[in-house]
Amino acid sequence: MAWSRPVGWALDHLVYRTTVSGRANVPQAGPVIFAGNHISYLDGPVMFGAAPRPMHILVKQEMFGGVLGRVLTAAGQLPVDRSGDRAALQRAKAILDAGSCVGILPEGTRGSGQAAAINNGVAWLALNSAATVIPVAILGTRTGDEHLNTVPRPGRRLHVSFGPALTADRGPGETGRASMDRVGTGIRAALARHVQDTIQASGHRLPDAETARAGSATPQTEPPHERQTAVAGEPADHHLRKVQ
Repeated sequence: MAWSRPVGWALDHLVYRTTVSGRANVPQAGPVIFAGNHISYLDGPVMFGAAPRPMHILVKQEMFGGVLGRVLTAAGQLPVDRSGDRAALQRAKAILDAGSCVGILPEGTRGSGQAAAINNGVAWLALNSAATVIPVAILGTRTGDEHLNTVPRPGRRLHVSFGPALTADRGPGETGRASMDRVGTGIRAALARHVQDTIQASGHRLPDAETARAGSATPQTEPPHERQTAVAGEPADHHLRKVQ
């Protein structure tokens, strides 16, 4: 996995011009969950290259075919069946339990990147691993009315910002479901707030929300109960729901 760190740096700083802020918010040791907003195919690799610590990113299993799949596997990334894959969460938990880092894009699918809804998988990991959660705002990987499948041309200015650390714990007498919903709501709010703060500080903008809705496989106009596809399936006996 060590070889992938310079590759990630090169993507951010040679292929693209990436400004990075907030690295001091990332603990130098111990388990960390990097939770980023999701607007483009490049979000995971760009977050990976900008982070001050290496991470294992949860990536949809469809990306693990052919040469790309071999590269992702060699780089230590984790395949996820988004229709239901509790094993992926358990693998991620084992990595966190060992004191390493996991990256997740909890919105689940590419969209406007506002973090209006996230998957509770990130909350389950935070509660069951005692890991610190770092909200990550990723901007510039898709802009304006660019299609969801757009890969930006080399040289584009990108921005990655690591937000203030969050911790999660169970409340006294709180059920597992209540804890996960509460923590998920807190992570969603923190990520959405950090994205907006980063927009104000950097001058970057999110892509057009109408374009995202038109091209998304999970339109934002659907009722909440229709948008519960898991980023990483069902952990334990609890259905992973979207937190809004």
